[in-house]
Amino acid sequence: MDEIVTADRRPAVLDLAAGTYYWCRCGRSARQPFCDGSHEVTGLVPVEFTLDQPIRVALCQCKHSGNKPFCDGTHKEM
Repeated sequence: MDEIVTADRRPAVLDLAAGTYYWCRCGRSARQPFCDGSHEVTGLVPVEFTLDQPIRVALCQCKHSGNKPFCDGTHKEM
């Protein structure tokens, strides 16, 4: 069961503090766009990313970006 679920067709635009984050790759997390462990029933794992400073980001929620975890506009083609 490694099928990716599209959580939303819009990115999550967030102001994040410096630190390490885990982006949900499977689309099943109730804490979108972040991982809550729901991937355990899939063959997918979250994407770890680290920010060196506070920054506004657009995180992919369609789960098909070519620049995971960041949105690259792929949702517009779905």
